[in-house]
Amino acid sequence: MRYILDLHIHSAYARACSKSLSPENISYWARMKGLDVVGTGDFTHPKWLAELKSKLKESGNGLFQLNAEYEVSERKILDIPGKDILRTQFMLSSEVSCIYSKGGKVRRVHILLYAPDLQTVEKINMKLKKIGRLESDGRPILGLDAKHLAEIVFEVNEQCMVVPAHAWTPWFAVFGSKSGFDSLEECFEELTPKIYAIETGLSSDLLMNYQVSALDRVMLMSNSDAHSSANLAREANIFELPQLSYDAIWNAVKTQDIACFPATIEFYPEEGMYHFDGHRLCQVSMEPKETKKHFGLCPTCKKPLTIGVLNRVRELSDREYGYIPDGAQKFYRLVGLDDIIADAFGVVGKKTKRVMKEYQRIITQGESELSVLLEGSYVELEKITDARIVEGIRRNREGDLYIEPGFDGQYGKVKVFSEQDRVTSGQNRLL
Repeated sequence: MRYILDLHIHSAYARACSKSLSPENISYWARMKGLDVVGTGDFTHPKWLAELKSKLKESGNGLFQLNAEYEVSERKILDIPGKDILRTQFMLSSEVSCIYSKGGKVRRVHILLYAPDLQTVEKINMKLKKIGRLESDGRPILGLDAKHLAEIVFEVNEQCMVVPAHAWTPWFAVFGSKSGFDSLEECFEELTPKIYAIETGLSSDLLMNYQVSALDRVMLMSNSDAHSSANLAREANIFELPQLSYDAIWNAVKTQDIACFPATIEFYPEEGMYHFDGHRLCQVSMEPKETKKHFGLCPTCKKPLTIGVLNRVRELSDREYGYIPDGAQKFYRLVGLDDIIADAFGVVGKKTKRVMKEYQRIITQGESELSVLLEGSYVELEKITDARIVEGIRRNREGDLYIEPGFDGQYGKVKVFSEQDRVTSGQNRLL
């Protein structure tokens, strides 16, 4: 059976995150999006962990489910007679920021942790709180070597997963241009065989990662890194499992079982905030070949550019772009349904009342956002929404979009329809 998982999110206790990120709101939005499993995020934070213990119950499979009394019962959007909806389950997860010196350089590496039970989480937290203040942030900053973090976690429970987060992000990632490494072995040394996966991040996708043959030995995961409930499932993982459980997920990742972990759902990597090289203060953005011409310096202020993900992947690559290894995972690139609606209506801002009303109406009749974007037939979609939105969904699936790439912490700008499309009927291609 197919399951969709988003295993990297945050809580209201993490910096720069929405205060509405409660277990009940996460559960509600996960169902809206079409997620079967969502990470809890931030299990290292004592207050968040206490809230998780209070509001979640064990599902008996190494996962957790929201207690019935915390369901957002006044919101009936998915409670439609005749729909068989599996309540979203939670997987214990957290992210740790490791800042330390190694090999003569300061390293800043974000690491995702996954655990099969609360006892394991409590033991990990007991060890980590001796190193730093876990209550300071949902994503605690620890002066701890990433390898030593992995040692601590695996000593507590070998069935934990340790996954480098958004692996190519310049400032805080295992391969980051500003503070990362050139290989997993440099970072994790003899523990590298226990690192079963990396997270590709919003600014890269599987096709980009396939350029690096050293990554053939790990699974490629994609998650939303959501800082608000509405951003859940902007990236996700597709599993095919006979039964849903932590053990089944862990085993599929560990053994690189493509049959059980066949695909991911991706941002268009150009939309990510670190795809191109650039300097945000000067609004300078450029491709790697242009960066080379400028010797890595901003042409406006002459300060170093932030080297983005596209450039860094190419630096470590030993294959041409477009190469796909035998038996590789598949992937689907998508932009959000609210983005499509806003662009179809010519509305500035996807959180406007008009956009959100149409979004909820479509979800009510289409089961979930991902089911609409991935599976809904155009004939059936035309019965429930505007033809412009249906055309936007088609363009989304086919990659028929224009994207101004993101750079230096600034998201890319996606356009589904050109201005000519808005005034000319029958247009099937973007200008």
